[in-house]
Amino acid sequence: MSENTTEAIVGACVLAAAAGFLWYASGVTDAGGGGGNNYPLIASFRSAEGISVGTDVRLAGVKIGSVRELDLNAQTFRAEATFGIAEGIELPEDSSAAISSEGLLGGNFIEIIPGGSPFNLEAGGEIVDTQGAISLIGLLTKFVSGSGE
Repeated sequence: MSENTTEAIVGACVLAAAAGFLWYASGVTDAGGGGGNNYPLIASFRSAEGISVGTDVRLAGVKIGSVRELDLNAQTFRAEATFGIAEGIELPEDSSAAISSEGLLGGNFIEIIPGGSPFNLEAGGEIVDTQGAISLIGLLTKFVSGSGE
């Protein structure tokens, strides 16, 4: 009978640890919803390679949001990213967005470069000036082949 009690206690500890990991993961990845603490913006990229739903959106290296949706626009054949920006952060309407890399082997993120306009982007607004992902393999191929275009 003591074996069953021990197994039940160990099982309860395992379930409690799993619940703790889920709680931590939902807090770190914003999977808990977060809901009304941000507003949506849209940006259209020629190549959205390396980003997906949940990818960070950063300003000056600080996370200010994350990607909510990533879809292909059938008319323009461009990737449209919808991301949420934290309330209280107002971006000038001439801001730009670029897909940047954390390093040679690091992940990608969307970097926001603020503009100088006195007018700010409204919720649901679009960042027009964008730069898509740069293919590292393409750059290496150009370097090795010696084509300096």
